[in-house]
Amino acid sequence: MTTIVGLSGSLRGGSFNTALLHATASLMPGDATLAVKTIHGIPLFNADDEAAGGIPAPVQELKASIAAADGLLLSTPEYNNSIPGVFKNAIDWLSRPNADIPRVFGGKPVAIIGASLSGFGTLLSQTAWLPVLRTLGTRPWFGGRLLVSHADRAFDPAGQLTDAALREQLRKFMADFVHFATLGRG
Repeated sequence: MTTIVGLSGSLRGGSFNTALLHATASLMPGDATLAVKTIHGIPLFNADDEAAGGIPAPVQELKASIAAADGLLLSTPEYNNSIPGVFKNAIDWLSRPNADIPRVFGGKPVAIIGASLSGFGTLLSQTAWLPVLRTLGTRPWFGGRLLVSHADRAFDPAGQLTDAALREQLRKFMADFVHFATLGRG
């Protein structure tokens, strides 16, 4: 069984990116699961806090989940044409201490999706993640791109994905990513 960790970069209760991950979980291929995780509870990174108290428990738990997974799916909002600060902050904590980077991220297959109210989806945010993923030594998947524009039209008020064409695109995207994530696995 292939396990992918899905991480939403939004703290908002009605987040379209969190809803996108929940829709993704229901569309996974039969030989794979998506474990939807959150960045809630991760404090602002401060090296003084790390030195005084170590790695916070929510960060340790998320690091363990990512390290054990076969792949990582980032569902990124786009704020001011780039990565949301809270999402980058979470990744910064997940890369601490530096010696853990290879264990958590090294060679990890990573795909990026995102939903936005704008007409451009999350194109700029997804692109802004690439230097970060390179620095962490991940294995980004470039076999597809999933950008949900006008997300308020794709989801109903309860956060259910109602766009049938998008559901099919998401199903295929994940089938292809799961295949990529399993390549080279012994």
